[in-house]
Amino acid sequence: MNETSDLSLTTLKDVAREAGVSIATVDRVLHNRPGVRKATVQRVEETIARLGFRPQAAAAELARGRSYRFCFVMPKSLNVFMAEIQEHVILERAWLAARRTLVDVVETDVFDAAALTETLEDIGRRYDGLAVVALDHPRVRAAIDDLVEAGVQVVTLVSDVPSSRRAHYVGIDNIAAGRTAGSLIGRFVGGRKGKVAVIAGSMALSDHTDRFIGISRVMGSDFPDLELMMPIEGRDDDAANQTIAARLIAENPDLVGIYNIGAGTAGIGAALADAGRSGDVVFVGHDLTVHTRRFLLIGLMDAVISQNPGREAHSALRILQALARKEPISPAQEVIGIDIIIRENLP
Repeated sequence: MNETSDLSLTTLKDVAREAGVSIATVDRVLHNRPGVRKATVQRVEETIARLGFRPQAAAAELARGRSYRFCFVMPKSLNVFMAEIQEHVILERAWLAARRTLVDVVETDVFDAAALTETLEDIGRRYDGLAVVALDHPRVRAAIDDLVEAGVQVVTLVSDVPSSRRAHYVGIDNIAAGRTAGSLIGRFVGGRKGKVAVIAGSMALSDHTDRFIGISRVMGSDFPDLELMMPIEGRDDDAANQTIAARLIAENPDLVGIYNIGAGTAGIGAALADAGRSGDVVFVGHDLTVHTRRFLLIGLMDAVISQNPGREAHSALRILQALARKEPISPAQEVIGIDIIIRENLP
C-alpha cells in the first residue's frame, strides 16, 4: 500500500513565497490596487493559478469552522487510465486545500478481495469520504457497508458495487459500453463468419461483467454469424494479455475479432502484430491512452471506447464534497459519457 502525503491549506503567505514577493504585494494584486509592476502582477497571477488559490472560497470554508479529508483507493498497477485519474486528483489538491479539504491517494490490489478489504478497513475511518475502484465481492461489500455505518461517505469509481450502501457510483454505463463494442466489432467484421474473443481484467469487477453482458446481448441479437467466446482474465496486465492473445490467435484460425474489456491493451496489440493478424482481426478496446492512440494511428486497433479520466476525478471530488457538507448533488452534472474514437477523429 502506497499513501501520498497531505497538503496544508494554501494561504496568502504560500502565494507570496512562491512568487517571491511580499504578502502586501499579493493583496494589492488580488484587489487590483495600483503600485505593482506589470511583470510582478503577471508573476503573482500565474502563481495564484498554479497553486489554485481562491481567497473567497478559502474564507468561506474557514467560516464553516471545519476541514475535510478524502481518499482515492486506486489499483496498484501500470494501468494508464487509472494513472490519469490519479494525476487529475493530485492536480486538484491546491484548489481543494483552499477549501480546507485534503485528499490522499492509496494504491492497493483491487483484483484481490482480501487486499482491498484490508485496505478499506485499515484507512477508512481516518477519512470523511472515500472514492474506491471496487471489486464486487461480499467482503468488499461488507467493508463498504461498515464504513458507511461509521459515518464515512463512500463512492465507487469506474467499477461499482451496486448492492452495497455506497452513496454514489461515478463512471460510465458499462452495459452500454459493451453493447457499443459489440456493434462496432460486428459492423467492422463486414459479414464474415468467425469467433470474437474477449479478454477481461477480472470478471469480479462489475464494469468488466457489465461490458460482457452488453456485448453478449448485441452479438446474440444482431450478429448471429459471430461466435462470442467466453472471457479470459488477464488482470489488466500487458504481459499476461499478450500471452492470452497469442494463444487465442494460434488456436483459432477463424478468429475475426478481439474485445479487450479492460486495460493491458499494449500486450494484445503486440500479439496481433507478432502474428501478422492486425489487418484481418478487428480489435476494439477501452480508453484513449498513449498505447491505444498509437494503435489507432497505425491501424492495429479499429476503435476505442473512451471515458474522460479528468471528468471522473472531478465528479468524484464534487460528490464527496457535497456528501460531506450535506449539500445536494446534481445528477445531470455527474453523468459520464461514452466516446467512440477512431483514427479519423483522434483528438
